[in-house]
Amino acid sequence: MNQIVDMQQLLDAPTEEYMNEAQLDFFKTLLTDLKRKTMLHIEEMKVQLSDPPEINDDVDRAQYEEDSRIGLRIMDRERKLIRKIDKSLKRISDGDFGYCKETGEPIGIPRLLIRPISEYCADVKQVNEGKERHFQRERK
Repeated sequence: MNQIVDMQQLLDAPTEEYMNEAQLDFFKTLLTDLKRKTMLHIEEMKVQLSDPPEINDDVDRAQYEEDSRIGLRIMDRERKLIRKIDKSLKRISDGDFGYCKETGEPIGIPRLLIRPISEYCADVKQVNEGKERHFQRERK
């Protein structure tokens, strides 16, 4: 089996080879690297937030507090991303990665390259987002 070394090889692979061993290895490496970088970023932000500078100016203090609030939100989103990465890695080991959870159809290499944690094909995701927007409008 040939090792996939770049995205172009992945995109050029024949359709009948969708989610073969080399492709799964490519995405496993991609997801593992994304998880490592995300965890590192969270740790860097924790260190930064745990050692606040001494600020005497009220405007500077307000800016620091706002920056800290934004940093906490980013860390929360990144923790959620790690959970999604872990789910994707599990789907790789289970043999479900790359297939829509709702239809079972291939999600597609281009979509997975853009968002490797995708669980749904573009059509299903678009319908689900439309339902969410409709539901939100009805609640207002």
